[in-house]
Amino acid sequence: MELLEKLCSVPGTSGDESRIRDFILELVQQEKNTWRHQPEIWSGDGFQDNLVLIFGKPKVAMYAHLDTVGFTVRYDNYVVPVGGIDGTTGDQLVFSRNGKPEFTRLIVEEDNELVMVDAMQTIEPGTTLTYAPFFSVEGEFVRSPYLDNRLGVWALLQLAPWAENMALVFTTYEEHGGGGAGFLARLLFEKYKVNKAIIADVTWSTMGVFPGNGPVISLRDSRIPRKAFVDQLREIATRSGVPFQLEVESHGGSDGKEIQNLPLPIDWCFIGPPSENPHSAMESVHKADVKNFVALLAELAKELAW
Repeated sequence: MELLEKLCSVPGTSGDESRIRDFILELVQQEKNTWRHQPEIWSGDGFQDNLVLIFGKPKVAMYAHLDTVGFTVRYDNYVVPVGGIDGTTGDQLVFSRNGKPEFTRLIVEEDNELVMVDAMQTIEPGTTLTYAPFFSVEGEFVRSPYLDNRLGVWALLQLAPWAENMALVFTTYEEHGGGGAGFLARLLFEKYKVNKAIIADVTWSTMGVFPGNGPVISLRDSRIPRKAFVDQLREIATRSGVPFQLEVESHGGSDGKEIQNLPLPIDWCFIGPPSENPHSAMESVHKADVKNFVALLAELAKELAW
């Protein structure tokens, strides 16, 4: 869990993902010599803050978004949300002033129309606020802000040491309208004809999805993946013996919507563990679901890439 804790502590709201991208790049440079295959790295000019690791000639791409929810300071310490954040009065937030971290607390009125921070000194407009790091592994649960989607990022990094003929894709802007996954999927399709995509992300516990019962294979949310592809993944998952759940929702979305909106024949499916208290300062995911999330991604990757 040490790496996951570090990932959760690095700020990276939508539009401000450079620090988390650089953290992963540094990790890759430190560890890649121990991996079975050396990746081609797509990053830097032309990629904004996105990052792609190419192993061999990829047949499947695994996507995890780098960005998180948060707040942007407006005027007089009023703030506006980045993505669908679920903040409550008293949440501790962190920001940078003159290169040094400072802390403040959130104030939310009952109607949620006026949101501001409790700070004696005015914070400069445009400053980004994120949840202060707090990571806990107690009992059966991992608790931390930003398990969505640093858990997906962490899971893809677990595949890197043995990855072959696949792309690990770390995207931007997913929490605030999307933008990164679409152009990366196009590049992968045009260069390598990659037409299979797994979205490694965190979903929500609902009336039919429960912590501890395994990661979900999502049959649909606001978008509908192609049934033949989803059925293929369900068959692989069933043969693997890894516990999983099925999710059916009418709303919500992921990087999958960016891929489905492309005029390209790319299949996609959302895979991920359920969380409680999503987009809050204390997201919670069952430890068994974390373990089985990686196990399921590994089984799918081996079947689709090899």
